[in-house]
Amino acid sequence: MARSNASFSVRTHRMDAALLQPFVEAFVATLKAGQYTPLTIAGYEDSARHFSDWLWRNKIEFSQVGEDVVQHFACHRCRCPGARRQSRVSPKYVRRVGRFIRFLVDRGALAAPPSTPKNIDPQVAVYQDWLRHHRAISERTIDRHGRMIMRLLSGLGSDPEVYDAALIRRIILAEAKRSSPPHVKTMTTALRGYLRFLAAAGLCRSGLDHAVPIIPQWRLSALPRYLPVPGSGRPMSFWPRPCGANHPAVAPFGTASLPASRRRRTGHLFLRSQQAPWSS
Repeated sequence: MARSNASFSVRTHRMDAALLQPFVEAFVATLKAGQYTPLTIAGYEDSARHFSDWLWRNKIEFSQVGEDVVQHFACHRCRCPGARRQSRVSPKYVRRVGRFIRFLVDRGALAAPPSTPKNIDPQVAVYQDWLRHHRAISERTIDRHGRMIMRLLSGLGSDPEVYDAALIRRIILAEAKRSSPPHVKTMTTALRGYLRFLAAAGLCRSGLDHAVPIIPQWRLSALPRYLPVPGSGRPMSFWPRPCGANHPAVAPFGTASLPASRRRRTGHLFLRSQQAPWSS
């Protein structure tokens, strides 16, 4: 039976956020304003409450929260009160806690942790900030997009006004010669989004995202998409054991009254490919 969305909000009261309760409530209000689903909001609130309760029980000062504290939380053997049954927290659970900490930093409630400076183009940094606030994708994906765009900028250049279709295609095809197709496909996805962002900001000509070439992947291309009419009856002649016409896998084929289009459907066959002499 389907449960109402109100049932998700009950889960958030399993742990006491203690002194961080006002910040957890503000965090939840921000997520609601961003029109996240009730299930997603409940997951973030559970993580924030759990982390707050864990800080209080381990007597860790709020001002000491940093990367080392988060790693300690990620590795702790969970015996915290509540309805959690797992003794460990998942990486996704820890990333939600990281989102809560970034919220505290943005609100000025927590000092920003010292970070090593990254050699990143200012315009790419603006694009990453736009992704962070308007696309609601994970920080790991934002970082990956930034790294891939920075790699392409070594050939494209830092001035978007000089970008054209020939330059974009040349850079992507050069990457395709030294990287795997899945990696290049991810790179083209990041580049298309960046070009659309630049075009919307008036920093490059519009439509350049259509110049990014499509990287084909020939997965399962050797398999036939359908059986030709002359060979449509061959799979049934190689059935490994006798069975009646009422067998659920054979019934559509054992009835002569069915049209030929139904009898040729390969989706109803459950033959083992090594038992059929396809080469004969």
